[in-house]
Amino acid sequence: MTAWMVRTGHGPAHPISGGRPTAGPEGGTRSRGRGISRVSGALAGAAALLTLAYGAGVGVAAQEPAPAAPGGHGAHDSHGGHGGHGGHGAHGASAADPSRADDVAATGGSSWMRAAGVFSPPGSFVPSDALTYDTRLVPAGARIEITEFTDPSGTRVGTRLRGLTPGRAYGMHVHTSPCGADPAAAGPHYQHRPSATADPVNEVWLDFRTDEDGDGRAAAVQDWNFREGGARSVIIHDRQGGAGERAACFTVPFGPDGRA
Repeated sequence: MTAWMVRTGHGPAHPISGGRPTAGPEGGTRSRGRGISRVSGALAGAAALLTLAYGAGVGVAAQEPAPAAPGGHGAHDSHGGHGGHGGHGAHGASAADPSRADDVAATGGSSWMRAAGVFSPPGSFVPSDALTYDTRLVPAGARIEITEFTDPSGTRVGTRLRGLTPGRAYGMHVHTSPCGADPAAAGPHYQHRPSATADPVNEVWLDFRTDEDGDGRAAAVQDWNFREGGARSVIIHDRQGGAGERAACFTVPFGPDGRA
């Protein structure tokens, strides 16, 4: 099964300043839909394909409340909930990986990225870039979406999740390496100043709490950009703050080139 969507409109609103890009997709924006998702386990896989309609909700960064300017150092917004689907942006899902959909768009000095996937355990029949290590906290078939907006003033990272344990607090951070069967494969937290403080100013923290449906979302704004190749995943932890057991991982194409 292959799903194709066409990017329309004038591109997502600027998630940092609230403005819009100087040129929409028809005016010079380059976008590419990359579907590299893998279905969850044998039982969850079929359901994941049918429920991939969640991935059609694009332009999430524009829907969420616009954060303050990046000068606010590690601004953080976390709340449970599940909003409607947006009308800006596009996504593609490939037959090879139908549970993942990626978007990358760039115009002028800014870029926008969206990656979405469906969680499955390591070693599932069809591999996935979204791995759950603790299915009690992150069930197979749960879904994740990550958005990133960057320009010379800074970076905004947002997340939306569905199908987790209801009414629970989770931690989430950007990590340095892609996910693997071993939870440690994702490496340590990404730090703007390596070997410095582990806090929401120097790292990207996306702690959130799920609502009664197991849905949650969060956003963080920094006044810096990722180093090319330096950030490659997000880890969901079993508790909020700077540490915790690794419950799940999603490989994400952070950075200037937008490729994982």
